[in-house]
This record gives sequence, C-alpha cells and structure tokens, in this order.
Amino acid sequence: MKRNNSIDVKKTWTELVDYVSEVFGDGDPLDLQAILFLIGVNELGQGYREFTKDEKINLLHIAICKLLSRYGYYEFLGKDEDGWPHWETNSELPELKTGEQTRLMKEAAIIYFSESGIDFQSSKQ
Repeated sequence: MKRNNSIDVKKTWTELVDYVSEVFGDGDPLDLQAILFLIGVNELGQGYREFTKDEKINLLHIAICKLLSRYGYYEFLGKDEDGWPHWETNSELPELKTGEQTRLMKEAAIIYFSESGIDFQSSKQ
C-alpha cells in the first residue's frame, strides 16, 4: 500500500499521543513504544492482562508487523495454537533507516487508530 502523504504526521501524532495518554495512561504522555504495546495487545485479542517480559517484546513485534504490513514489509501468516499472530518479512523491499521506520510507524499508527473508528482528533478541532 502506498504511503499517505496527505497526513500531517507531526500534528496528528501529537493529537493521537494526547488522546491515548488521556484514555490509557495516567496523564503522562505515552511514547511510541507504549502506543505499540497497546496496538499489540489489541491485535493479540486476549484483552489486557499481566504479560511476561518476553510477551511484552512479542507484543511490540506484533504491532510493528501489523503496522508495517500496510506498506508490504510484512505478511500475516496466521495465529498459532495459543492465538499469537505470526508474520513473515518481505525481503524484497529495501530496509528502512531508523528515522524512516519511526515516521512510517507513526503514520501507520495514526491510520490504525483512525480505521478503528477512534475519533482522537475531534477534541482538537
């Protein structure tokens, strides 16, 4: 899928961070890693519970794969017997530099929340 160049990522990211920090945090701004964790928990579909350190790392991986699959970097393979999703890397695409990956992750997270029906921008307009 092509990138959405019509999104003002910096402005919209700030609105998303404000929203998720209010709803899911204790008022302190959540960072990209915390937002990825929320996406990973949502994609796992088992609700929030206590996760081991390894599970938390896997949740971040799930979120990264889900978000970058929008751009063809990963392909969903299915879920294992425990319900954990698995992805395959598309090695035909060029590797992303750190700054490019971060911008793509933010853009994809914005789209992810928007497509989930969460109106995080309404209070800012």
